[in-house]
Amino acid sequence: MTRIVAVHGALPPHRHAQRDITDMVARTCLPRGADRRVLDRIHANAGVRTRHTVLPLEGYDGLDGLGAANDVYIDAAVRLGAEAVHGALSKAGLAPADVDVLMFTTVTGIAVPSVDARLVGRLGLRPDVKRLPVFGLGCVAGAAGVARLHDHLTGTEGKVAVLLSVELCSLTFQRDDASPANLVATALFGDGAAAVVLVGDGHRTPATGPEVVETRSRLYPGTGHVMGWDIRSSGFTVVLDPAVPDVVRRHLAEDVQGFLEPHGLKPKDIARWVCHPGGPKVLDAVTDVMALPEGALDITRRSLAEVGNLSSSSVLHVLRDTLEQRRPEPGTPGLLMAMGPGFCSELVLLRW
Repeated sequence: MTRIVAVHGALPPHRHAQRDITDMVARTCLPRGADRRVLDRIHANAGVRTRHTVLPLEGYDGLDGLGAANDVYIDAAVRLGAEAVHGALSKAGLAPADVDVLMFTTVTGIAVPSVDARLVGRLGLRPDVKRLPVFGLGCVAGAAGVARLHDHLTGTEGKVAVLLSVELCSLTFQRDDASPANLVATALFGDGAAAVVLVGDGHRTPATGPEVVETRSRLYPGTGHVMGWDIRSSGFTVVLDPAVPDVVRRHLAEDVQGFLEPHGLKPKDIARWVCHPGGPKVLDAVTDVMALPEGALDITRRSLAEVGNLSSSSVLHVLRDTLEQRRPEPGTPGLLMAMGPGFCSELVLLRW
């Protein structure tokens, strides 16, 4: 048995209304004098009201290429990561020295030594902590990280694992790029971090969070082109195909039903849907194909509106909000899920 005992989210200090970010994108991405009506429409329809960024908006004008953005990434990721892990351990009533495994995931910056290595001394983690830095999973990594740490903890006695996600998406926005993919990315993605504390069977921590029952990973052949990065001298250039909602509609329902069936469950039995906020069209696709009742994804949509899509950190913010705002009755099932580059999905069955 693996149990989630605490989740803590961290956001950088600069908070902006969507309109202010739209104006910044118009200034930096569109040709001088260009018609901005398409940009305005994309940003207005993104389901986002406010977002946080690691720099003030005028600070992005000075970022020239991958190196400059990555320097900012390393400094901010260490600071936000430390805040997220410290907050999660405090909520769990655990000390840094209690941590046996630290998994770190990101898709918005590169660091060697990795961010998790830089946090060991800063946070007071043990020198023998097992570290697992993961790059490339993108939006799916929050759910996948919970699943892989469950794999690690299964069969262990009293071990403590921490998943840390830091995503600074604003540092990947491409200047002088008016492509539809870049404009959609600048409409949706924000900056943030989150940490989750999980414990193995027999740990002394009070059992207040949900148990991880089972997990499933699914890679969809022939869909590798729909989401990812092109790595260029200017930085990470987003690959974001309009077909993403169609892929969700084509595959998700069958995957979820097949995942739940061995447990004697159907989608209608799920008490809480902890879903990554991929964007309004993706959430509409999830709602439609799963025939979800009205309000089932309210926490997810609220998270999207308040902080944007935080890539791998987003589903963990939704998990935190579910724990704090709409905790279901003990013994009822929940489903944590996310989708990302590959194209792939990750499903985690929870029992509250």
